[in-house]
Amino acid sequence: MANACVSCPVFSCVSYHSISFSEATSSNRRGRACNNLAFSGWKCRRRISARAVGAIEKETAMAEKPGTFLRDSEGEQLGTSSVRARFEKMIRKAQDDVCAAVEAVDGHSFREDVWSRPGGGGGISRVLQDGNVWEKAGVNVSVVYGSMPPEAYRAAKPVNSPDNGNRLDAIPFFAAGISSVQKEACDKFDPSFYPRFKKWCDDYFFIKHRGERRGVGGIFFDDLNENDQEMLLAFSTECTNSVIPAYIPIIEKRKDMPFTEHHKSWQQLRRGRYVEFNLVYDRGTTFGLKTGGRIESILMSLPLTARWEYDHKPVEGSEEWKLLDACINPKEWLQA
Repeated sequence: MANACVSCPVFSCVSYHSISFSEATSSNRRGRACNNLAFSGWKCRRRISARAVGAIEKETAMAEKPGTFLRDSEGEQLGTSSVRARFEKMIRKAQDDVCAAVEAVDGHSFREDVWSRPGGGGGISRVLQDGNVWEKAGVNVSVVYGSMPPEAYRAAKPVNSPDNGNRLDAIPFFAAGISSVQKEACDKFDPSFYPRFKKWCDDYFFIKHRGERRGVGGIFFDDLNENDQEMLLAFSTECTNSVIPAYIPIIEKRKDMPFTEHHKSWQQLRRGRYVEFNLVYDRGTTFGLKTGGRIESILMSLPLTARWEYDHKPVEGSEEWKLLDACINPKEWLQA
């Protein structure tokens, strides 16, 4: 038997201001095994759009990271004290911190690509692949200006949104997202956040054609336009700061646990569910594809390998059966 990190909870995406985000995948590689973990904080994708002026143009490589990807927005001067500027600073620091934490455990370094858009904005994509612990891990930041065509707007909005489907013109947009799993981060701001966002997570990451969730655990929110932006920035920062202390101890505890080929096959099957959700249902993925986003960044979360078996059913009472049951029937984990 080899060593591996076994299945861990899925950290679901937390979106701030308007658009939901697709996930990134990391999985333990020691012995080629382990878990699917979804981090939009790991992916750290942010988009900022100012004017609907046509399709987003393809990116170009940059030799060095700029101090900021922000630019003036429709005549409005964005100073360093703006919410956007402070959010970009926070999320870029989170990218540095998360990458450093992952590298310290894995022993390998991230590859970094810096890119820009001719129409404004850009991003930093970091990928660690074939490491000692992670088979693939990604941490992305993007700040993009451009046009959101109506079909992208509909893809990015919840199906039951009051204005979904009513827009026929191009729509300017601003979006940001991070991830967390800690209830304490929610309770510091509003005790209703955790139960509300936990249910939102269970509902959002539902694979309709399978009748099951993509994974377990986590919180999700988007379109909180009725909330104060300063509060949302503070909340996002708190969630960001909770990721490393929540996640790294799980990896440290489990990365050297033994596993079998049976465990590996089950992991591959669950990865397949991850792929199905992201390519069929995830609004962030659809949004990125419909707005001409950077393909390598959008699809970076997909695992290197996955598996589909015909009519696979785990043995009743097995650990795999228990996990599938939790994906079909969401649990109140704090009461378990």
